[in-house]
Amino acid sequence: MKILVCISHVPDTTTKIKFVNDKLDTNGVQFIIGPYDDYALSKAVDLKSEKNATVTVLNVGKPETEPTLRKALAIGADEAIRIDADPIDAYFVAVQIAEFAKQNQYDLILMGRESVDFNGGLVHGFVGEMLGIPSLSPCMSLEFVGERTVRATREIEGGKETLELELPFVAGCQEPIAEWKIPNMRGIMTAKNKPLKVISAISVENVLVHRNFSLVPERSACKMISVEELAELIKKF
Repeated sequence: MKILVCISHVPDTTTKIKFVNDKLDTNGVQFIIGPYDDYALSKAVDLKSEKNATVTVLNVGKPETEPTLRKALAIGADEAIRIDADPIDAYFVAVQIAEFAKQNQYDLILMGRESVDFNGGLVHGFVGEMLGIPSLSPCMSLEFVGERTVRATREIEGGKETLELELPFVAGCQEPIAEWKIPNMRGIMTAKNKPLKVISAISVENVLVHRNFSLVPERSACKMISVEELAELIKKF
């Protein structure tokens, strides 16, 4: 079985974000595997043992994303692929993933339900449509009930939905599909010798233009009102 895990390279969720000239200021920013992608990768590593699968991690990004790919290799992936391009939008990224997947015929494609930088939650649906295979998200559990039959649970409005479907398909993952895994020393050492390939991106028509980025307005200062001035509090609303 061949599993493809698509990971994003995003700022640590504890990082204070700054913008300079409408662009993210990356100075001093720590980058990590997208937290939802971590769940997808952890599930793939579990399936690697359970189903004797091979796990490939893929990222659309520039050379600065390679430490993130190396971490994925240390967690348990077998090989890493970097598609050499800026991930300018969800459609562009999805086209790159779909083209790579077409050429390599994966049984299962896992990724996070969304990246925590843009929070679009679009890529898994785009990839499924481009490949002509099912996609589901947010996927909370995934277990094999047959050689190529999977039972999956996803979150829906007001509850959960359990589905059975045949491979191949795309899943956008979230907790509690698997427990996050931390690289151990052996994994870190072996990751240095695992293959990390860089391939060129294919040309894609630009269908979306980013005009600017901005932070949300800062909250106004808290104003304390004494109990003797309740009338003033009511006026505020």
